[in-house]
Amino acid sequence: MGVRLLRGRPWSVEEERRLRQFVEQGLNASEIGAEMGKNANAVYEKAKRLGLRVIISRKSQKITSSDLSAGSGSGSGSGSGSGSGFVLSGSGGLPSVEEALKVLVVAVGQLRVSGLGQAEVSRLRSVISGVKVYKELLADFLNYKGLEQRLIELEAKYAGLVKKAENV
Repeated sequence: MGVRLLRGRPWSVEEERRLRQFVEQGLNASEIGAEMGKNANAVYEKAKRLGLRVIISRKSQKITSSDLSAGSGSGSGSGSGSGSGFVLSGSGGLPSVEEALKVLVVAVGQLRVSGLGQAEVSRLRSVISGVKVYKELLADFLNYKGLEQRLIELEAKYAGLVKKAENV
C-alpha cells in the first residue's frame, strides 16, 4: 500500500461545508474555486471524494464529476472505482456511439487539466481505451443484430414456402 502525498493544504471542515453549499447552489468548479481560493481541479477532486456532483464548465458543454465515475447506480460520483460513466438505464438499452464519444471527449478534456496525479491520468487513459473497445464491440453487436434480424425474416419466408409446398 503506497503512501498518498498531499499536494496542497488539507481542506478544513468549514471549507467542505462551504463546498457543499456552493454545489447545492449550482456553482461550477471554476466559480467555486474562485470563491474559495482553490483551483477548479482541486474543487472537482474534493467534490468527487465527498460524493458531490459538481459541474465543470467547458465552453457550452457541462460535465459533472460523476460523469467519469463508476456506474455504481447511485450517481454519487464517489470515485470508488473506475468506469466510463455509462449507467445502463432500467430499459436495458446500450449507450449509443454518440454517448460513448461524449465520454471520450470528457476524458480527453480532463487529461488537459494540469496537476492531475498519476492515478487519475491512468484512470482517464483506461476510460479512453474502454470507450474505443466499447465502440468496436457495439459496431460488432449492431452487425450481429442486423444479421439476426435478417435470419429471422428468412426463416419466416422459408416457413411460408414450406407451408405452400405442403398445400400443393
